[in-house]
Amino acid sequence: MQKFQETLQKILPVNGEVMEQTQERLDDLTKPLGSLGVMECIAKKIAGITNVVKPGLPKKTCILMAGDHGVVAEGVSAYPSEVTPQMVMNFISGGAAMNVLSRHVGAELLIVDMGVGSDLPDMPLLIKKKVAYGTNNMCSGPAMSREQAVEAIENGIEVAEEVILKGAGLIGIGEMGIGNTTPSTAIISLYSGKKVEEVVGRGTGVDDERLNIKINAIKRAVEINKPDIADPIDVLSKVGGYEIAGLTGGIIACGTHRVPVVIDGFISGAAAVIAVALKTEVKDYLIASHLSEEPGHRAMLDYLGLKPMLHMNMRLGEGTGAALAMDIIDASLKILNEMATFSEAGVSEKVEEE
Repeated sequence: MQKFQETLQKILPVNGEVMEQTQERLDDLTKPLGSLGVMECIAKKIAGITNVVKPGLPKKTCILMAGDHGVVAEGVSAYPSEVTPQMVMNFISGGAAMNVLSRHVGAELLIVDMGVGSDLPDMPLLIKKKVAYGTNNMCSGPAMSREQAVEAIENGIEVAEEVILKGAGLIGIGEMGIGNTTPSTAIISLYSGKKVEEVVGRGTGVDDERLNIKINAIKRAVEINKPDIADPIDVLSKVGGYEIAGLTGGIIACGTHRVPVVIDGFISGAAAVIAVALKTEVKDYLIASHLSEEPGHRAMLDYLGLKPMLHMNMRLGEGTGAALAMDIIDASLKILNEMATFSEAGVSEKVEEE
């Protein structure tokens, strides 16, 4: 608990003065004011996070956290829990979509076992931070204890701090865990105040029957556990997941160390919601990569006050949207650093009307 509290307390607001100086440079580049839209916003935001007016291209790292969920026993997923460790091995062997996209953008990819339901072999790309063999069924009681939730957060902090210490300057987050759209839906329903039916989605592609099972399972879990939204750890422990808690810790660590963090879709969005509920200033360190097809993702981004860069009808997870967004982030920083100003290029500026 001490590490968690100390890390949280160290998060400071981004540097507004640096952002103003970056905006002045953006406005002086050889283009109409604001004409590069979101790219200018990204460059300005990263400047404020890093305290550098013209930040260079960062070393990119993607962190994928995995965990299983007891609520799968209710029939909420189209896939069995065995798929979680199977997919972890696929990530480690380099065969998943996230591997392809991480390689494409030149990002290191790390896989973290936060709570997979079986033992995994020791492998170079696998970081073992298992708190338990999956969560308990949240329809029967809390998904985990309060102590386990904090332990998972602190494990996530440790993972992020280690990669930051090795030079990571831009971190993308993703996940793997069969059944994890169910706790994520519970979290955003609680914090947005929207009905479960308004924010629930089909996850891995459940049919209408399983969708109704999922809705009822979430409602039962909330009714039985009565999570207190004024206490984010209570929410996380009662209706969360180990990978969600780990990602929450990773986000907090990025805020402490002034490193921008690119969130992926629905599950990493749930972690971001918890992180911001813990410390409001965290939201200024977040970059939204894309808008997921999961209905509740828009509610998450609205809660976080973020606008997504990409609209590509994606719903895979794994961090795939975050990886894709890293290309655009690099391009945004190159614009800031490599474009000429009007005076440098000898180009006449806009003539103001009298």
